Amino acid sequence: MSPILLRPIREQFEHNRVIRLLQTRLRRRYLVGVNLEDEPEATGVRSGTGLVYPDLVLTSTTGARRLHGVVEVETAESVNHLEAMTEWVHFGKVRGAFYLYVPAGATDIALQLCEGYAVAVTEIWSYHAVGDQMRFTRTHRSARAASRAAAAAKRVTKSAKQTSKRVPRGAGQRAGTSTPRNARSARRSRKTVKRPRKTAQPSAKTVSRTPRTAKRAAKTSVAKAASATKRTAKSAKRRTSSGGTTSSRARTAAAKSASKTRRRSTAAGTKKTAASRPLRKQR
Repeated sequence: MSPILLRPIREQFEHNRVIRLLQTRLRRRYLVGVNLEDEPEATGVRSGTGLVYPDLVLTSTTGARRLHGVVEVETAESVNHLEAMTEWVHFGKVRGAFYLYVPAGATDIALQLCEGYAVAVTEIWSYHAVGDQMRFTRTHRSARAASRAAAAAKRVTKSAKQTSKRVPRGAGQRAGTSTPRNARSARRSRKTVKRPRKTAQPSAKTVSRTPRTAKRAAKTSVAKAASATKRTAKSAKRRTSSGGTTSSRARTAAAKSASKTRRRSTAAGTKKTAASRPLRKQR
């Protein structure tokens, strides 16, 4: 509980409004626990041997759920020596970051109080209303927090460079960028492009040798024509010979069939005469 038991209604309303805005703003990255005066204090944080109840308690969502830090919102009248001794000193001993939000005109006083009482404050933020909106600006950051932020930025840049070097390999296999496989295919395509140049040189030689090749081609065409005529003549002779043999064979077969029919007819006539003779004797 804050040593200032009763704040003016206007400042209390502004205090609660800032807490709600910070809750919605920080909920994207952390699990946020809220301790308002109107609500029962539910989320306590260990500081040394006791428990403290800041306005906001931030818990990390990635990995193990550890305490990231605490947030304390002050108004114009609560930025004083009593508040710094009783609350800010204990908030600075919490395992995590300590974020202090004060009105825009009280940032220098808050920084002097933190230095005077050796409060381990991580960042000091100022807030001021612009119409219906509330603007937040960072006015102070501790050296330790600045070194950590620089180290984190370096890590992010290194990881970005590594991913930029690695991504074209994976993306190249899909999108067709310069990958090892595509590089090999490009080299092969270059070689294939160079090949026509090598084949173009013999073409000039062949152009210079065209008379000789023409003579050779004429000789070969004449020889082929002569061999073709010889083959046609031989095939014609074979066909005529085969035609004569077939006609003679047909004639012999016809003669044989005629002689057979004659023999059969004569045999049938003799049988008839032999069968008719005994009938005559009986009569």
